[in-house]
Amino acid sequence: MGDPPVAFRTAGRREVVRVLVTGGAGFLGGALVRALVSRGEKVRSFSRGKYPELASLGVETFSGDLLDGGALQRASEGCDLVFHVAARVGGWGSASSYHETNVRGTENVIAACRAQGVHRLVYTSTPSVVHTGADIEGGDESLPYATHFTASYPKTKAEAEKCVLASNSSNLATVALRPHLVWGPGDRQLLPRLWSRARAGRLRLIGNGEKKVDTTYIDNAVGAHLAAADRLSPQAMCAGRAYFIAQGEPTPAADLINAFLEAAGLPPETRRVPSAFAWWAGAAAEAGYRLLGRQEEPPLTRFAAEQFSTAHWYDLGAARRDLGYEPKVSMEQGLSRLRDHLLSENSLGA
Repeated sequence: MGDPPVAFRTAGRREVVRVLVTGGAGFLGGALVRALVSRGEKVRSFSRGKYPELASLGVETFSGDLLDGGALQRASEGCDLVFHVAARVGGWGSASSYHETNVRGTENVIAACRAQGVHRLVYTSTPSVVHTGADIEGGDESLPYATHFTASYPKTKAEAEKCVLASNSSNLATVALRPHLVWGPGDRQLLPRLWSRARAGRLRLIGNGEKKVDTTYIDNAVGAHLAAADRLSPQAMCAGRAYFIAQGEPTPAADLINAFLEAAGLPPETRRVPSAFAWWAGAAAEAGYRLLGRQEEPPLTRFAAEQFSTAHWYDLGAARRDLGYEPKVSMEQGLSRLRDHLLSENSLGA
């Protein structure tokens, strides 16, 4: 990913910090690890498997499960700062599996921070914690948590975020970031699934495609995390608060989807289904999969139907004011980088 933008480095702060990143082998976690290494920090990663590519960067790697409190305490020993990025994501799966990882796992991270005297905790949340299924246009952090969720992922992320913010104290300063739809080279979730459905002829636009959606390019998401960590202290404005993070470029959903398709050399999608039909089709698919005991995710869920048929973009004023956040990579630049990355991958695989 390269060096983090200069704007996200704390002026004059050159002491080396020991940092733990949970989920350091994931898309966002890995990009954050590389940025921290480039800043000269002593970086640790906590992930479920073994990742020699992280060790080759000089990262101290710990393998374990978020439900193993002892493993988390060993990984966080001597650390000043923890980025808790690891989570169970997606729109399908047992409620208990999401609760175990996202809620109990986060509680274990907080407990490890307290036990080991960690001073700062930056939590990666999601804007879905406030999404009710209705349009959100320019919403800010005054939006309340949703009280009803159509998937376990946003429900458990909301519970975990509340735990993190309630844990803010004079000994452990905490902040939650809500990066919206993170994408870019190396994405393993959002874009590959979109491209796969398009190639299989199973992609459709939901509704009129004019509802605006904002996203977050990977470098900007990393920059927000660095900015939050550098500003965070018990006395900081950001302590105990949550912040929306995005590009600041709301785009009609149809234009956004087709821009991602174009980057992969795929034709634009024009076929549409009504929003209400998509929601009920998702509900029927979920019921059918549960009845049959199928573990894989249905081709459509209510959560996905809501996400693709409603407007969701946010006011970034608080993040700019309290974190000094500014998206450094525009949509146009990000799409160009994504296109170049995919061309390079294709040429290497040819």
